[in-house]
Amino acid sequence: MKKARDILCEECQSGFLKFFHSLDNADLQYLNEQKNTLIFKKGQLIYEEGHKSLGVFCIREGKIKVFKNTQEGKEHITRVVLPGEFLGLKALLSGNDHSVSASALEDSVICFISKTDFFQLMVKYPEFTRSLILTLSKLLEEAEMRMISLAYKPVRERLAETLLFLFNSFYPHPEKNVKDYLNLTRLDLANIIGTASETVIRLLSEFKDEELIAIKGRKIFLLNPDGLKSIATQSG
Repeated sequence: MKKARDILCEECQSGFLKFFHSLDNADLQYLNEQKNTLIFKKGQLIYEEGHKSLGVFCIREGKIKVFKNTQEGKEHITRVVLPGEFLGLKALLSGNDHSVSASALEDSVICFISKTDFFQLMVKYPEFTRSLILTLSKLLEEAEMRMISLAYKPVRERLAETLLFLFNSFYPHPEKNVKDYLNLTRLDLANIIGTASETVIRLLSEFKDEELIAIKGRKIFLLNPDGLKSIATQSG
């Protein structure tokens, strides 16, 4: 981890429009001066389960995986955090230690906001707090849907559902003539859906044969989202 060039919050359109647009100029300037902009290399740990929460992280660039290690030593990925989203929000607001760990899926730029500064913004700006509540509500809904999926859907359906979810999350506004792709290890993908990497490799090969996706090395290209959706909803 190292410090990066300071980035103004108003230059981060995804996070600014979602959370910080209601701040007046003085508080926005104060936030720009007080936050720390950090660079995390791929695979680098951001915080660890059991560590005390000192503030919240706002993702500027890159992708972060949130995970929990099982008693068997396996990693279970609970969430992928994208630019414009907060990391460590639950631990900060609850006052508890981090219940999960977080590390960079790729080289990432992250802004750290201290607990004191963050709480001051919540008290002063009701609209900011409302945005946080909506964010937490969405995370809770996603967690509930994920629990249902893990409990009742076969692995093939879970993989199709997860591929669609990741593509829609990573590329919410796909550009024309640009081939978007997922660049995840098969182990990370397996840890997201709760299965073995060998199973993911086999199912991805089946999806490729069915022309639902294309594969080039680690990259997965989406060819037929409707076909994947049909598989994902077979149990519905």
